[in-house]
Amino acid sequence: MSEAEAATERDGGTPPFDVFSRQCPSRETLEHITGRWGGLTLGALHGNRLRFNELRRRVDGVSEKMLSQTLHALERDGLVHREAQPTNPPRVDYELTPLGHEVAGRLAGLIQLVEGRMPEVLDARGRYDGALEA
Repeated sequence: MSEAEAATERDGGTPPFDVFSRQCPSRETLEHITGRWGGLTLGALHGNRLRFNELRRRVDGVSEKMLSQTLHALERDGLVHREAQPTNPPRVDYELTPLGHEVAGRLAGLIQLVEGRMPEVLDARGRYDGALEA
């Protein structure tokens, strides 16, 4: 029995997912999470329940259209929950699902790492750009 067949049997008949395979649906979800606006949206919602405009202000630079598309994709993937309140005017809140919290938690660690190591990144950029100019 191959390793893939063993994994399928072990997981109750569900084939293993392989993000490196073009046909695997996990690739699309990974793109939604790690794309420019997806990662920032998940990060902004980590620990927060926000209305659309609050979220748009938090994710500086995102257009209304891109934020809407991003939220739809993340909701479809089960990472974001959208709750429309029956008020006048309508109120819509966004928050992370349990899966979204898990993903955003890991993403928050990456964000902290990147922010904390930016002096090294900026030094590396300066050396690289300086070498190109020489």
